[in-house]
Amino acid sequence: MLTFNKSPRKLRRGIVAALSALVLLALLGLGVWLGAPTAWMASRQDGEVAIRDFMFSPASLVVAVGTRVRWKNYDSEPHDIRSIDISGVDDSFRSGALAPNDSLSHRFARPGTYRYVCSIHSQMVATIVVK
Repeated sequence: MLTFNKSPRKLRRGIVAALSALVLLALLGLGVWLGAPTAWMASRQDGEVAIRDFMFSPASLVVAVGTRVRWKNYDSEPHDIRSIDISGVDDSFRSGALAPNDSLSHRFARPGTYRYVCSIHSQMVATIVVK
């Protein structure tokens, strides 16, 4: 026969703690499943976008106001970064050609959605969301 030497109050606390941990793990798992592959929330004051295989990765990055985002070219070809709006280029931020292993950094001071493109390879388009 199984017996418990704990008081009912301690037993209830243990059950509540275990259930809370399970709920937290389930919510974390759901968050990863829903959004982790495409949009990452920067947990520090810096974010990074890798330029690799003619793509920006991540294609969508969510950061806080004041975050400095760094783009680094890991490709063997040059790329550039140029901000765009609905009408085309807006030049909020822009780089020259980034040779392999070169990088560009930009601090986002205002909330908004910032789209950008590699004007050398126009299929390369991505977004920074500043909250």
